[in-house]
Amino acid sequence: MITTKDNARTRLLDARKAMPAEAREAADEATWNALRRLLDTTLPEGATVAAYRPFGAEPGARLIPELPERLAERYRVLLPVTLPDNDLDWTELGSELREAGAALHSWRGMALTGPRGSEAVAPARGVASIEGAEAVIVPGLAVSEYGIRLGRGGGCYDRALARLDRSVPVVALLRDGEFGVAVPAERHDRPVTGVITPSGGHVALGRPGASGIGPRQRPAAP
Repeated sequence: MITTKDNARTRLLDARKAMPAEAREAADEATWNALRRLLDTTLPEGATVAAYRPFGAEPGARLIPELPERLAERYRVLLPVTLPDNDLDWTELGSELREAGAALHSWRGMALTGPRGSEAVAPARGVASIEGAEAVIVPGLAVSEYGIRLGRGGGCYDRALARLDRSVPVVALLRDGEFGVAVPAERHDRPVTGVITPSGGHVALGRPGASGIGPRQRPAAP
């Protein structure tokens, strides 16, 4: 049983870091396949998807090509830019390309560089630009059975998700064992509408009518 969010973060981060590289790679491919099936059956080509660039031991960090580039083959992709007050601005992937190893730009109006490869650089579009997303993919350390997400504690996504219409699907990418955890809920929490795990695939948690993602369902076949 989780007693505090800090205890939960420490335990979950340690478990992710202890996962062997080969197991991470296999899990990331399974997660990507489930995410691709979900989006391809619920969104038209060219739809706007807000995502992020996984790093470290996060689900999806071992993917090559990386997650945003895979999504960009079919969708318009927005990536987050963390502002000094921990709010999220957004930039569009694909406007310009910066070669790996190039000097970082300042945060203002620029996308952040990922841990590997090249990153798209484009003017930030404002914190309200997430309102145009037709689906949002979010990081998380755990999600309760009621959709309460445990993040890293900065509150970035709490602000960003509060700007979304309630019909927009919000899907968290997790490792096996991170879904169904007892996460303490707070007043500002915006529940996710679904989770994806390597073994369970997509599990819908949200409201009916969210881009074809209905009430809680059984996990999709891997």
